[in-house]
Amino acid sequence: MRHIMLSFSFLLLSWQVHAHGPTPQKAKESVTIQASLAKVWSELKNFDDIANWHTDLKKSTGDGKNQSGGLRTLTFQNDETITEELDYYNDAEHEYSYRLKTENTKAIPTSSHTVDVKVTAGETADSSVVTIKSRFYRGDTGNTPPDNLSDEAAVKAMTQFFKNGLSGLKAKLEK
Repeated sequence: MRHIMLSFSFLLLSWQVHAHGPTPQKAKESVTIQASLAKVWSELKNFDDIANWHTDLKKSTGDGKNQSGGLRTLTFQNDETITEELDYYNDAEHEYSYRLKTENTKAIPTSSHTVDVKVTAGETADSSVVTIKSRFYRGDTGNTPPDNLSDEAAVKAMTQFFKNGLSGLKAKLEK
């Protein structure tokens, strides 16, 4: 009986070692912009208007609500769309948080993501720092995802999305 119990324990342990789901991934990017905090926040604060400065997007539309529950739909250059929802919005602190509401791994290879955006004063009165950070899961949450929906693909896509957005924002505001 002891031999059977040991064998069963070994099988259970080995199954648990091989059966694991995805782990949360993270991305974080910041940029210093030569513009006042007020000017930068003025461009960022309207949740629906991201396509005005983000080069990866053809358009963005929303319900105009800069508050918890506000929705926006992003249309990427490849015509794929996702919907995101505001969870937190603080105009006085120049920050907001949002999450993926409707996934589309052809647009961005994540099954879920949450994003925090914050603007702070820079080292000089005419500079600001924008920081975007995210926590997310890969597009395929199974144990053996294809390469295009893996952790690496999700990290690469989110990081590039943030870099492209911050670069577009900086270019627009420093004209």
